[in-house]
Amino acid sequence: MSSPVDVAVVGGGAAGASCAVQLALQGLAVVVLEQGPVPRGKACGGGMAASVQRLFAFDLSPAVDQVIRRVRFTWCLEDPVTAELPGDAPFWIVQRARLDAYLLEQASAAGAELRPDWPVTALVRQAGLWELQGPAGTLRSRAVVIATGSADTLAAPLGLAAERPRFADTLAVEVDGPVLEPDTARFDFGLVHHGFCWGFPRQGGTSIGVGTFIGREAADADAVLQQLLPDLGLDAAAGIRRRSALRIWDGHQRLHGDGVVVVGDAASLCDPFLAEGIRPALLSGCLAAEALQRWLVGDAQALAGYSQAMRQRWGESMAWGKRIAQVFYRVPRIGYQLGIKRPTAPQRIAQILSGEMGYGDIAQRVIKRLLFQRG
Repeated sequence: MSSPVDVAVVGGGAAGASCAVQLALQGLAVVVLEQGPVPRGKACGGGMAASVQRLFAFDLSPAVDQVIRRVRFTWCLEDPVTAELPGDAPFWIVQRARLDAYLLEQASAAGAELRPDWPVTALVRQAGLWELQGPAGTLRSRAVVIATGSADTLAAPLGLAAERPRFADTLAVEVDGPVLEPDTARFDFGLVHHGFCWGFPRQGGTSIGVGTFIGREAADADAVLQQLLPDLGLDAAAGIRRRSALRIWDGHQRLHGDGVVVVGDAASLCDPFLAEGIRPALLSGCLAAEALQRWLVGDAQALAGYSQAMRQRWGESMAWGKRIAQVFYRVPRIGYQLGIKRPTAPQRIAQILSGEMGYGDIAQRVIKRLLFQRG
C-alpha cells in the first residue's frame, strides 16, 4: 500500500481549496479529492469582503469580477437607502467556479495533487491514520479536512459541526447582459417572506438570489423574480436558475477531532442574516491549515485551537447575527424602518459586509429597538 499523504482535503470548493493551497505552500503532501469534475458551478451570489485578501500571500484579484462601492437597500423595490462602502475595494463579486478554480490552480502550483471524480463515502480512523474510502479506491492520510459543503454527510458521524443543521432555502439566478449600475449591490427586504433578495453585478451580467431564512418557504421565489428582474432592467424569465439548501450558522459547534477538521459550509458557517458564505469559507480554510500544520509537528492542542479561533473570529459575531435575523425576519417591515432606515444603519451594514465590523457591535441596540417596537 502506498505511503500516506500528510493531508487529504475532501472537497475542492472555496474552503477546501484555500486550505489546500496554504498547506501546500508549507511543503506538506496534500491531495484534494473532488466528487465530480473540476471546476464546478455552485448556486452562490458571489459577494465577498475584500478583507479576505489579508489571509493570502498571493493576489486574489484575478478571480474578482467586480468591485462594489455602494449598497442599495429597498422595501418592495421602493423606499431606497444607499450606503457607500468604506475603503478602496471593500466588497468583491466573484463567480464561484472561477474563484474555486483559481484557488485550486494556486494549490496545484504549490504542489498539491487534485483528484477529480473521487467521491469519499467513508472515513475510517485506524492505527493513527485516516482511510478515505470511495468508489475510486482507498487513500490513507495523516489528517483530513472535510470541505464537502452544505450537503455534507461525513462530519456529523464523527461528532463534528451540527448534528441537525439549519438550512436557508435559496434560488440563485445568473443572467448575462447589460448591468444598470456596475458598482452597486442591491438588497430588497420586502419581496421575500422571512428573507430577502439580492442583485450583484458581475462581468457581463448579474448574479441574483432569493433566500428564506426562517422556515422552508422558498416556493415563492419565481414570483419574486417576476418583480425583481425587470427592476434590474432584465427580462422576467431570464437566467439560469439553481435551487439549493444552504447551511447557516445556528450555534457554536465542535469543528475538530483527532486529525480531522471541518470547514466552510460543511461547518455551518454561513451568515444567518445576510447569507455571506465565502468569507467564512476562506477564513476557516486558512485557519484550519495553520492548525493542521502545527498539529502535524506535534502540537496536540492545535486543532482545538482551530475550533476556538473560529468561535472567536466568526461565531461570536454570528451569534448576534442569528438573534438579529430571528427578530428582523419575523417583523420585516418594522425591521426595515428601524434597522435599515435609521441614519447610521446602512453604513453599519456596509461595514459588516466589508468585514470591518461584526454584528456584536450593533446587535444589542438593534434588537432592543425591534423588540420594543413590537411590544
